[in-house]
Amino acid sequence: MAALVVCASSRLIDGGVGQRFSLVAGEEAFAVRFRGVVRAYRNHCPHRGLELDWQEGRFFDDEGEALICSVHGARYDPVDGRCQGGPCLGRSLEALVCREQGGMVIVEEGEP
Repeated sequence: MAALVVCASSRLIDGGVGQRFSLVAGEEAFAVRFRGVVRAYRNHCPHRGLELDWQEGRFFDDEGEALICSVHGARYDPVDGRCQGGPCLGRSLEALVCREQGGMVIVEEGEP
């Protein structure tokens, strides 16, 4: 697996603005912090394949409790990416393996 440094850990505030980044394969992804834990997902809504953020890095709803698709309002659980409501019910965002190390957010990409 290739390790991709996404951003400084301090950049991600709980329920706040996320960090967009590109995977080596050219796909877009994002990282957010929720309840103290950094999570990363491909920036791809299962409903229509569109990116989630309505403004760059804006993935959370106003309360900072759910990830929300800017196009049709589908809501996703930040912990596991499962759809909580909307046209994607029963589907999930695609999670990426990530960790914090040395003050940085790192995403693992590719086959182990």
